[in-house]
Formats: sequence, structure tokens, C-alpha cells
Amino acid sequence: MKKPIAPKLLLFTITLLTTSLIPVFVSFDAIAATATAKPAPGITQAAFGQVKGQPVALYTLTNKNGMTVKITNYGGIITELHVPDKNGNPGDIVLGFDNLDAYLRPNPYFGALIGRYGNRIANARFTLDGATHNLTPNNGKNHMHGGKQGFNKAVWTARVVAPSTLELTHTSNDGDEGYPGTLHVTVTYTLTDDNELKIDYRATTDKPTPVNLTNHTYFNLALDRAPAQRPTIDNHELTILADRYTEVAPGLIPTGRLPPVAGTPMDFTTPHRIGERAGADFAQLKLASAAGGYDHNWVLRSTTGKLALAATVYEPQTGRLMEVFTTEPGIQFYSGNFLNGKITGKNNITYTRRSALCLETQHFPDSPNHPSFPPTILRPGETYHSQTIYKFSVKPVK
Repeated sequence: MKKPIAPKLLLFTITLLTTSLIPVFVSFDAIAATATAKPAPGITQAAFGQVKGQPVALYTLTNKNGMTVKITNYGGIITELHVPDKNGNPGDIVLGFDNLDAYLRPNPYFGALIGRYGNRIANARFTLDGATHNLTPNNGKNHMHGGKQGFNKAVWTARVVAPSTLELTHTSNDGDEGYPGTLHVTVTYTLTDDNELKIDYRATTDKPTPVNLTNHTYFNLALDRAPAQRPTIDNHELTILADRYTEVAPGLIPTGRLPPVAGTPMDFTTPHRIGERAGADFAQLKLASAAGGYDHNWVLRSTTGKLALAATVYEPQTGRLMEVFTTEPGIQFYSGNFLNGKITGKNNITYTRRSALCLETQHFPDSPNHPSFPPTILRPGETYHSQTIYKFSVKPVK
């Protein structure tokens, strides 16, 4: 009689930063027997179309484990992200489109880099060093995600700087969308052989200006199962390492208060299904959506500015686990409240309410108008630097 073969240990991780992390090893039986051929590691480039005569490319980053992420230099958009499930089968877990023309039509920032200021600024104005700056309103009377021509609509300059690293650069001119100063921005995406996707943001300016950069990817950890069923995040289990959140008024503008999450549907200090309390009779959820939902900033426990765990999401059907690490003081959890079934994406999937979630690492919304919030003003001679990791693994098979 042959001795039983010990389960193999595999490591699955996606990170958006440079840091040392504790690996998560997962035990699988017979994954090697079911694995398909893996594409060659490295970065490939393909034409993706044009924007006003500027060529746009699609870059595919692949590691030695066969994990892939596709990124276009239009908006720095993550168009696909393929990670393994509990059986070792990779699947795409982000919302988006399979062609550039679809991204050029109105859409809710699928996968895009956001700037000059992520989230909302009240009444589209702020005062800095005694001068009032009027921004472009694009969310009612408020300014959101950098305005009508934010970084999500820019054609970034792309450069492969290492076998696994894509660098994107963009210059935002003085006065763009009302912001003062010329801002030079560099964002790098790195996919490592430890299945880490690293996003690193840096910026410099020649005049004082607010800066708050983030990425607006929509995740559904079971999206690859969606063609046979309506995609939903209701059964995703979310944890957020935050004891307070940013209270909002109508228009989702912060009041300045940071209430405790304890005893409310905002408490994700222990895992909760997203659909469990999204429709609760709680005023803050009604402000995010008439039908209920989340679109708030959580005040993270870590205040050191160093990389720390901010949130986790677990999807039991696929076994996928996503961990979010960041150097930022806040994280915006958006539960896809405004996806209304009018957009059809990849694989002919219709995106309905709560089809996906966003976990946008950030400074707080409307910080330029709230002196008590962590500051967001970048001044000449300083370098803005932020890092975020989305790390993917699977839970051990019991």
C-alpha cells in the first residue's frame, strides 16, 4: 500500500506596495493535477486604441505562478485581475470592460487611478493660505474624484522599468479643474512572484495644493462564477480595522464628527456579511442610498503612516480572501449602491446594485475644509508618498 501524499503548500498573495509581509500558506489537495498551463512571466504590451490621437496600450503583468493583472495607461485602469480560488483555478475578480471605447463612455470609475483629490470636496471649493480656490463641480454642487477631467481620464506615460513593474507618469497643470500648482505624479504597479500587486504613489508640486490619490477598482471575489448567476457581494464577509467612521450629511459630505462604530451597522471590527446590515434602518446608510448601503470613510486604527492591515474580505464560495494594507489613515468602503443594471461589462455580465465593492485607501473626504482631519496639503520641496496592497490568498481547506 502506498503512503498518502502530503498536501502541497501554495502561497497566494497580491500586494500594492513595497514591504515585508508574513506569507499566508494554504493547503490544497491535487491542485497541481488540475492546474492549466501558465503563461510566461513578465510584461507584455498590446494596442488598446486611441484617445484624441494618443495611442493607448494594454499591459499584461504575469508572475511565475500564472497570476495576471491587466492595466491600461488610459486612466491607469486595472481592467482584469486573475487570482486563484480554493481549487487553484484563476478567475477575473474586477468589474470593467474588454475594450477602450467602453471606458471612454460614462462609467463609475471602474479600476481607475483617482486624483488630484479622491472623494468629495464640499461646494467645490477650499481655502488655502488665505486664498479661496474654486474647483469644477461634478457631483451636484460638490467636487468629486478630481473633477470632470480627473486622472481617470488622462493618458498616462507608461514605461516598463523592471520585468514585473509598470511605471505610469502624468503631469497635472496649474489650474487643472481649479487646483493650484503643477503636479507631477508617478504611480507604479508591481506584480511579484509572491502574488503581490504593489501600487506606489508619489507626487511633487511647485505650489501648495491638496493631494489625495487612490485606486477605484470594483472587486467581487466570486465574479468568475457570475455568468451562471447574478453577481453579488452580499455574502462577502468584511472586516475593517477601524473603531470610528466619518459621519456624513446629505451629499455624503463629512460633518466633521467621527462617531464610534460600536453598536451600529458600521461596526466591522469583527467579520460581517455585507448584505447582513446594508438595509438596516440607520440614517447613515440611508444617506448613502435610499435603499441602504455603504459609502463612507472609516478612520483606521493605525496612525503611524506605515504600512498596516486595514481590511479583509472573504468570499466563502470560492474561498478567496483579500487583505488590504495601506499607509493611509482612512479607507472608503463603497458597496456598489449606484450600480443599477444599465452597464454591461466583460463576459456580458450586467452590473446591478451591490455587484461589487470598492475599498479605496485615502485621506478623509473634504479634508481641505476640515482642519481637524489629517492634512492633505502638499507643498513645494515635499514628496507625496502613499502605498496600498490588495493581497489575495485562500483560506485553508478544512
